[in-house]
Amino acid sequence: MTTTTTGTTKAVGTAHTRVEGRDKVTGAARYAGEIPFAELAHGWLVLSTVTRGRVRSVGAAAVLEMPGVLAVLHHGNAPRVDLDYVGVLGMRPDPTVAVFQHDRVPHAGWPVALVVAETSEQAREAAEALVVRYEEEPHDVTFSGEHPEAYTLPGPAGPAVTGKGDLEAELAASAVVLDAEYSTPEEHHNSMEPHAATALWDGGRLEVVDSNQGTGWIAGELANLFSLDPASVRVRSEHVGGGFGSKGVRAHQVAAVMAATVLSRPVRVVMTRRQLFSLAGHRSPTTQRVRLGADAEGRLRALEHTCLSRTSTVHEFIESGAGVARVLYDAPAHHTSNRVVRLDVPSPTFMRAPGEAPGSFALESALDELAEKCGIDPIELRARNEPEVGPVSGLPFSTRSLPACFREGARRFGWADRDPRPGLRRDGRWLLGTGTAAASFGAGAMASTAAATAEADGTFTVRINAADIGTGARTALTLVAADALGVPTDRVRVRIGDSDFGPAMIAGGSMGTRSWAWAVTTAAEELRERLALSDGIPPEGVTVRSDTTAAVEALAQTERHSYGAQFAEVAVDVTTGEVRVRRMLGIFAAGRIVNPLTARGQFTGGMIWGISMALHEEAVRDRNTGALYGADLAGYHVATNADVPLVEADWVDDPDPGDPVGIKGIGEIGIVGAAAAIANAVWHATGVRHRSLPIRPDRVLAAGAHA
Repeated sequence: MTTTTTGTTKAVGTAHTRVEGRDKVTGAARYAGEIPFAELAHGWLVLSTVTRGRVRSVGAAAVLEMPGVLAVLHHGNAPRVDLDYVGVLGMRPDPTVAVFQHDRVPHAGWPVALVVAETSEQAREAAEALVVRYEEEPHDVTFSGEHPEAYTLPGPAGPAVTGKGDLEAELAASAVVLDAEYSTPEEHHNSMEPHAATALWDGGRLEVVDSNQGTGWIAGELANLFSLDPASVRVRSEHVGGGFGSKGVRAHQVAAVMAATVLSRPVRVVMTRRQLFSLAGHRSPTTQRVRLGADAEGRLRALEHTCLSRTSTVHEFIESGAGVARVLYDAPAHHTSNRVVRLDVPSPTFMRAPGEAPGSFALESALDELAEKCGIDPIELRARNEPEVGPVSGLPFSTRSLPACFREGARRFGWADRDPRPGLRRDGRWLLGTGTAAASFGAGAMASTAAATAEADGTFTVRINAADIGTGARTALTLVAADALGVPTDRVRVRIGDSDFGPAMIAGGSMGTRSWAWAVTTAAEELRERLALSDGIPPEGVTVRSDTTAAVEALAQTERHSYGAQFAEVAVDVTTGEVRVRRMLGIFAAGRIVNPLTARGQFTGGMIWGISMALHEEAVRDRNTGALYGADLAGYHVATNADVPLVEADWVDDPDPGDPVGIKGIGEIGIVGAAAAIANAVWHATGVRHRSLPIRPDRVLAAGAHA
């Protein structure tokens, strides 16, 4: 280990347990739904039972006579909100959050009322007794790749369409051509902690205690929705039990604010697990077409990746599945497009590795198929198609360590001993196979502010409006601050999750820790310099504030990404159709690793989610009702401990030269390519290619095996 000039051991890069870990395991850490408030009332959302139509009547009078009921809010009496603004990341607000503003019902599970009572039990009983009558209309929830009303739409990651070169000419001139369609289903977040918010007015200021991925984000959206001075809104969210993209502005926060405004007392609204399936967003299903053309040596001459996803009729959100092809591989003819179709379904949203997770399944399955057609090892094929610059942007890469990931992964996984022929390895009734896939995810940063204070007792307090959604961000920032200050970690206290701390990046896009660490480092280093020139610390301490707005702009001059190589071994029982993942290995290049302990948990967590994606997760809509079958964790299957015998993650040295800490981002890269590696392994085991997820037992049986 190296040491700072003050003789303290470097903290960044060494394993540290979570600074809040003891509080969490002992129950001292309180989450949004369990923090006590005086005179707290409880709201319970009532969701539509029809998929499309109008609310004819709300039987509030009878419910208001029930014990403990304080109010019934609906479109006829709720406070008005304003949707005419541009929110975080330049996005228009999702009208789903503008609850009780009209009588329209655009999808099953639309909020039509909020019942508020003295206790949550009373609110639930009354909500279940509330009679809502509808004028029902025909609906359409059927998603297919040939929908006539599909259209192109730009996404957060870039334009809707990119293109260069003559695609058809290059395909015609190619020695090997692949043309295949892939599909992924609707998927849901299901974080451990449900969405919960408590709203109250205190001296003319709106206070909200919430579970979210960015308190500044929520505060700004609520200020816009309710036409408030941003300084009059404070949102706090100290501990968050998972988010994955779902914990932005949702109906429960807006409903809680409405009820607190009407009743002039604190009101808490907590979503049930079933309500999350219609109100917390989801990953849209996709159908994707990949066309590849290569010469006899496997070098790409043509690449086309198109992705169709689904959105609601009230909000445009696109799953940019074709975006991953704009980074990983180049070709003289290179075309991508993202399209979307409006249906009578809830609004989708960001979900871990939005775009890249489903997009990598299609692209990396197609690369595996191309390798088979060319008779070239899948890793070697990828090596032959390493781009020199960004395939679409033309910008240089800040670092490009994907080949290093594959080399190290192949060595540790034992890839050299693999017989490429499918369907040959057996273990009793099981057919065995191995597969691999590449991973990529953007490594950006957003401007953030931070404050570092030297306290009179010799400790330091860092305040930044970060969000730790279970990733270990609070601990990582403690290590970063300690190194920048040149002191041991036990002299640093990091406070997060309070919109009063000033603007900062949300926990999303794998940009949170990088953005926050930059701001913390800047503030801490300036504070350290100031202390070196001072005669002492006054009782009130010495505080330095930072703003990285100008500094992060330089990142736009290069392509910046985290990379990974995913490896999987599966066993397939061709009698029952069961697929078991026996082992997985992920080797990543994700910048400087701040805390190896929590980082490894992030990587393996994403990989395990990849197992779920490949083999289990699938939300199915009833065409007749428009609602989901089994909208709960009994009907929606996810991987459990029994499904994950051995999952390993490690990384290669890959410090990013663009920021003072060298961080890239690790929150999402772990899931990218994981499902493709498993699907490719299933092909290697059985000789049958599965292009639709999940790879269920019935699909395995229907497809058969070439063993």
